[in-house]
Amino acid sequence: MNILITRPLMDAEDLMEKLFAYGHKIIHLPTLQISAVKIELVNSDNFDAFVFTSTNAVRNLKLTNTNKNLHCFCVGSITEKIARQSGFINTSSAGGTVNALKNLIMISDKVSTNSNLAYFCGDNISYDLDLELIREGFKIKKIINYSSKIISDLNNENKRLIENYPPDLIYIYSARSAESFIAIVKNYGLNPLVTQSTVMCISKKVANIFKSQGWEKIEIFIPGDEMMKLKDLN
Repeated sequence: MNILITRPLMDAEDLMEKLFAYGHKIIHLPTLQISAVKIELVNSDNFDAFVFTSTNAVRNLKLTNTNKNLHCFCVGSITEKIARQSGFINTSSAGGTVNALKNLIMISDKVSTNSNLAYFCGDNISYDLDLELIREGFKIKKIINYSSKIISDLNNENKRLIENYPPDLIYIYSARSAESFIAIVKNYGLNPLVTQSTVMCISKKVANIFKSQGWEKIEIFIPGDEMMKLKDLN
């Protein structure tokens, strides 16, 4: 199969290697540029737990000290993996959605409404996790430690690959990524080549963006389960 991946290379490399190993043709077309945000260093001793909704939130941590025993609530298994690689030994994964992450925190015996939570995220979010938890009585500080910029250009090499190998599957990992990809498709006249592809969307919200644009072949997947979902489609 011809598979188009829209994640930054750092997040997509493992998946791309697995897909290559199974003989798939891969087109890597990142739709967002991730950059660190300048913030004051965070003292981990001031908090009882960290909350991460993406791998970028972990990678862009800026701490005065690192309390390796601090519990880390992670949105999914990949984010949890990066947290562990960063040295944190107490982690839990919500399975891939921010709503599930909220529920995980609420039922966890690792924290209570008296705990101080630090929520690390990007400058563009689709779900106000901090406000939801505050409504439930939790004390949480939102810390934006990275930004995402939409990529609107398509280089000649990727345009040629899409023209020669129209994708059977397209993986989309956020609403902003969906908007970026749809804009690229329109700007470069790629509609006939990709609108018949199956779009793999990280959430119902992302799927609805494609539905509103007239795309018909749409599936929803959980990050980390791409290979399993691919087998289901075959």
